[in-house]
Amino acid sequence: MNPVVGLDVAKGESEAQAFLDKDKPFGKSFSVSHTKEGLDSFISFLKELKRKSGVKSAVILESTGHYHTPIIQSLEEYQYLYILVNPIISYQAKKTSLRKVKTDAVDAYHLCILYYKEEFEPYKKRGERFLNLRTLSRQYETVTNLYVQTKLQFHTILDQVFPEYRGVFGDLFSKVSLKLLKEFPTSEDVILTGCFFFIYQVPYKFQYQEHHTVYEGIE
Repeated sequence: MNPVVGLDVAKGESEAQAFLDKDKPFGKSFSVSHTKEGLDSFISFLKELKRKSGVKSAVILESTGHYHTPIIQSLEEYQYLYILVNPIISYQAKKTSLRKVKTDAVDAYHLCILYYKEEFEPYKKRGERFLNLRTLSRQYETVTNLYVQTKLQFHTILDQVFPEYRGVFGDLFSKVSLKLLKEFPTSEDVILTGCFFFIYQVPYKFQYQEHHTVYEGIE
């Protein structure tokens, strides 16, 4: 025999359906609470299924972010093989079914059918270094997206408040450009200050600030 249990995972609870072998459902579907009592009861069911089939069953479930974490931890503790399925794959499999019914019990049933149709590999737990690298990559992508959005918002506001400022600097986001814009945020501020200041004072002022910052860093 080749027993399997399909789990349709949701927040705080899952729906389970067991098969002893292909085309041989074992009992009716039932709910599994993601509590210690509920998970202990589920492990007891898996042990009963093993006594019935003579083989330790596999468990197949969709990858659902963090909702499936309590179940995975319990399965790993008792060394049960489990298979995490990409939701897109299971969705495509359900689309081929003649019965277009959407219930947790039916979804768990379809996961068992999918198990016998496809050749899945057991889930391989990633190493800590890999998980840390994946987390850092996602954080980097998030920060990069925020940076791009901030620059786009900056351009939008500048077009409304000080459109003439575009083209003054080759690099709009250079240190000198941003410092100048911070002191003179509108064209009116520039006019009130006068041309003399910008021709003779600005280059010296910002050059002094740059050198002063460098010297402070050296000290």
